Amino acid sequence: MNRPMVLIQSKKTSAVLEEMVEYSTEGFDILKIPSGMDLPDLSNSKIILAAELDCAGYCPDLFEIVNTLVARGERALENSTAVLMLRSNSQFNTKSTAQSIIFNLNRAGCRFPGHPLVEAIEGYMNFETWEKHMNMPLHDICMIKSRELVEKLDRYEPERLATPRILALHASSRSTSNTLMLWKMVKENLEGAEIKEMHVESGQILDCRGCSFKECIHYGNQDSCYYGGAITNEILPAIEEADVLVWICPNYNDAISAKLMAIINRLTVLYRKTRFDKKNLFAIIVSGNSGNDSVARQLIGSLNVNKNIQLPPNFALTAIANDPGTVVNYPGIKGSAKEFASHILKNGKS
Repeated sequence: MNRPMVLIQSKKTSAVLEEMVEYSTEGFDILKIPSGMDLPDLSNSKIILAAELDCAGYCPDLFEIVNTLVARGERALENSTAVLMLRSNSQFNTKSTAQSIIFNLNRAGCRFPGHPLVEAIEGYMNFETWEKHMNMPLHDICMIKSRELVEKLDRYEPERLATPRILALHASSRSTSNTLMLWKMVKENLEGAEIKEMHVESGQILDCRGCSFKECIHYGNQDSCYYGGAITNEILPAIEEADVLVWICPNYNDAISAKLMAIINRLTVLYRKTRFDKKNLFAIIVSGNSGNDSVARQLIGSLNVNKNIQLPPNFALTAIANDPGTVVNYPGIKGSAKEFASHILKNGKS
């Protein structure tokens, strides 16, 4: 017998959030866990997190739940999958708050499907793009998208590949990059996997031009892009073929490097024509001091929330190393690299 889906809803709510929850969960077997109660074991669960955000983007009781789960360790949510519904009276904070919640619950072992978030901002303005295609009121689109989110969670089951096709993307120098050195440690333990590694060269990738939706669809149908070049001839085909995407990201001012961000921005043409929801996102992130979480959140927002790529549990391997080559001195790094390689193989496709 299947376990009921778990609903964790903030104490503070609104008519909009209540309607989203009621409409999306009607007919499903739901176990509601009120905020403030002692949390049961939530491993092996399907979890709906619904929160009303205040003016600063906070939801104290939900954040306390997240804190409790993270404190239980990286297996607290083992074999669990979660989605989010967030409501704000302004146009701010839903995305940044979602990134923070996803990042922290992922550290506790939780998996997130692609597009794990439905947000309702002031006046439902975030659904105006959908209105062009669905031809119905923004309120109704919000309810339908909330329902689709819960239906996706209900039918979600991880899959496995014996030999996942892995694509590692980087833009670093092999002679000095601590991040590439860490990737090399991981790669040495990826036995039996099909691995392709691509170095994004300077000047090779131009940032997105911002074509209209119609133009983007036109180029996508031709397996091309406005700029053409290496992005359409080499990188996008490699991304399309891969089961696993490993983003090798040194921390540049608490952000992804410009070259890798340009690839993400150019993914739209491929996103328009193919499904990303069976691909998995992993990351290797090294900072000179702090800020690994800033880079991880950026990857979550751009690739999991926006581009529909799935987020396996504990998706990022991180380290702190300043001078070139010093990542090898990071405590326990060789063991962590070996465990992360095993983790990639175990969660190669889901």
